Amino acid sequence: MSARDILARLRHGKALNAEALSWMAGALADGSVSDAQAGAFAMGICLNGLDEQGRVALTLAMRDSGRVLAWNLDGPVLDKHSTGGVGDCVSLILAPALAACGAYVPMISGRGLGHTGGTLDKLEAIPGVSTQLEEAQFRAVVREVGCAIVSASGDIAPADRRLYAVRDVTSTVDSLDLITASILSKKLAAGLDGLVLDVKVGSGAFMKELSQARALAEALSGTATAAGCPTTAVISDMNQPLVPSLGNALEVAEVMRVLSGTATGPILDVTAELGGGLLANGGLAASAEAGADALRTAVADGRALDHFTRMLSAMGAPADFAENWARILPKAPVIRAVPAPRGGTVSAIDGAALGMAVVNLGGGRVIEADQIDPAVGLSEVLRLGDEVRAGQPLALVHAAGPEAADAAEAAVLAAMTLGDTPVKAPELILERIG
Repeated sequence: MSARDILARLRHGKALNAEALSWMAGALADGSVSDAQAGAFAMGICLNGLDEQGRVALTLAMRDSGRVLAWNLDGPVLDKHSTGGVGDCVSLILAPALAACGAYVPMISGRGLGHTGGTLDKLEAIPGVSTQLEEAQFRAVVREVGCAIVSASGDIAPADRRLYAVRDVTSTVDSLDLITASILSKKLAAGLDGLVLDVKVGSGAFMKELSQARALAEALSGTATAAGCPTTAVISDMNQPLVPSLGNALEVAEVMRVLSGTATGPILDVTAELGGGLLANGGLAASAEAGADALRTAVADGRALDHFTRMLSAMGAPADFAENWARILPKAPVIRAVPAPRGGTVSAIDGAALGMAVVNLGGGRVIEADQIDPAVGLSEVLRLGDEVRAGQPLALVHAAGPEAADAAEAAVLAAMTLGDTPVKAPELILERIG
């Protein structure tokens, strides 16, 4: 078998079998195909597509191109993946809450992408925390605490790392087949017993239309289940931030408020929805509803906070973080209100524009080498349907300097629309799949 033969089959619209896809994944991982051949492979998949069997075969081949973890624990190994949104710090609440309910959560997460924040960047806003753990330490934290949120090591799905870089420069990022294989190859390499997917749709998501989100959710859940990992998906609304803050340290502060019982809101609802079904599928709850109740209880009684702070301590956080997080988290030197230009009701929010405002403040990356400022962002962002008088704050800008604050203020004003009639907030959970 050779890359030439495989590319010829793609060019003529012929299906690729599991053997051919496995060969290509191995060649991507070990560098025996050129970037030109890798790009041609991505373009062939993008143009011709794969059937369900081919999608499963590509996912498994990319998973098996590197190390696949195996666990010997006294509870189910569960995880969650989100397609990305703004003000979405669900993972930081869900992982310790699942651990408090008896699950083990080896969550291999990512960094910020485009306008969306990254779970790893949020964790690393906490002074001292490192998400780059050696495998032995990763296993020890999962075993002893019940959860660990870490970056992927170099030997996890190396075929995906190579192919993803090529896709970015060949305009093949939006292939449903390649997105599915990319996401799931890394998740399934963690050796999971169950997975739940949070597929976002709306102004702050990558998927703007419900039909797009449904197609992705069905492809992901169907492929993962066929690959041997029981998986469900939830399509959730992302027409406004989940929490009223965007930015790494600011979102960690929101997490601490939820885990310490001083805040609730939509993020807790999404956490319970995602985790309830996961606990039921893992045999830790009689039903999804019972699982959701168990997660809410774990948050309310402080057990989730205990697991979270123990995980952070094992990853380098200050020992007194649980008690003094408000003092320990970094703060921006400039904090400024964005006054409403007129009275009215918040009728629309451009979530992607708010996310890019945070990126431009320094809270995300324009290029991979950019250094993140963990303190900057937006807080106290109003929600759809909120009424405001002229001059009242639409949000607070946290910036490194006055010029950056000026630009962010203008971006917030452009991203938030005020109307004159009442607005009904959209449903949070739109569909459940699987």
